[in-house]
Amino acid sequence: MKRMKCLPPEDPRSFFQQAKVHCAYCNGSYVQSSHTNLGLQIHFSILGSLIQDPTFALPFWNWDHEDGMAIAEMFKDPESPLFDGLRNVHHLPSNKPLDLRWDRVTEDKPFERIRDDNYARVYELMVSGAQRRLEFFGPKYRAGDPPPAGGGGTSERLHNMAHLWTGGHNQQFGEDMGNFYSAGRDPIFYVHHCNVDRLWNVWKTIGGFRFDFDDYDYLNTSFLFYDENSDLIKIKVKDVLDPQALGLEYEDRPIPWRNSRPVPTAANAARTATAAAFGGPITSPSAFPLVLEKVTTVMVPRPKKGRTAKEKSAASEILVVEGIELEGDKVVQFEVVINDDPDNPSGPSNSEFAGSFLNIPHVHGNNGHNKFVTGLRMDITELLEDIGAENDDQIQVTLVPKKSDGPVTIGGLKIEYSS
Repeated sequence: MKRMKCLPPEDPRSFFQQAKVHCAYCNGSYVQSSHTNLGLQIHFSILGSLIQDPTFALPFWNWDHEDGMAIAEMFKDPESPLFDGLRNVHHLPSNKPLDLRWDRVTEDKPFERIRDDNYARVYELMVSGAQRRLEFFGPKYRAGDPPPAGGGGTSERLHNMAHLWTGGHNQQFGEDMGNFYSAGRDPIFYVHHCNVDRLWNVWKTIGGFRFDFDDYDYLNTSFLFYDENSDLIKIKVKDVLDPQALGLEYEDRPIPWRNSRPVPTAANAARTATAAAFGGPITSPSAFPLVLEKVTTVMVPRPKKGRTAKEKSAASEILVVEGIELEGDKVVQFEVVINDDPDNPSGPSNSEFAGSFLNIPHVHGNNGHNKFVTGLRMDITELLEDIGAENDDQIQVTLVPKKSDGPVTIGGLKIEYSS
């Protein structure tokens, strides 16, 4: 890394230029992780060539295991080329684990609570909420299409919080890790994305309908990179789907989150209440679109209840929060719970927690024209089983806003089915 940072800025192998790759490619692709295998492979090929070690490979930040949730010591030495001064200093101590539910306010949660919530979140984003590739990768995005209204998949949501949590808390735009334009400037970015790619491969081993797209446009989407010889090369997505073909093999690590299925609250475990009896004022669907300024609860009808095992296998039940409008250069976050107490909403360790939305800023320098519309899709098939709501005509959905830097408008909520 030191040698890479010493290269002239105009050298395409330099750290200065490598950091720009993420800024150029991070947003708007068919699936965020589709090209990072290649980008990282080229990155450590350059590093390996600089130290004349063709076997060199990057480690992965194993934040999905309790032993690896804290920032590693090698990134904390100010004299090290792995150091970045634009990190959240509150998160540097070795007893501060990455909090995948960090609300930008609370810093004193017990380690055990963070660990358990983290495991439940990874379970949601890798298992229950990602039973099909459309939910894991996100909607299709072809040349000429407007930005997809469905937002990114669970793979993107899995990766976002590490950016926000690591980035500088006293920087206007959260630099470095907390903003997509600058994230590649922090060396920890590369080991974080190594773990994202590792989890992508773990996801494909879980079974069911978890496999890569075979769509022609997807497979033939191409990217340009400079390699370790400073040569400009063009690679297609289909060239990087098999890690072994790239000479990559991930170290086997325990996967405790695989058995971290959330549990329902007492009310739902005993099934003592119907969807309409969880308290709080109910917002009429006609009130949408609305600016999410407070906890908001709405009844969402289900097109079909009491689905059979065969029907569930054929299609997952998806809760869609549509028409999410916000400024792309602002942090915006909210959580979603189902059939839960709006005054005391559950966290990831409870089955009622359906998911969350988090926008990581990307400053483009486009004269303030950063507004865009996206969406949030959550597979609630398993959730409905766990809270005993499979035979209900409707569900009570509560949107819980968290600390954000700008307003967010919600267009509406609905249920659809994904095969």
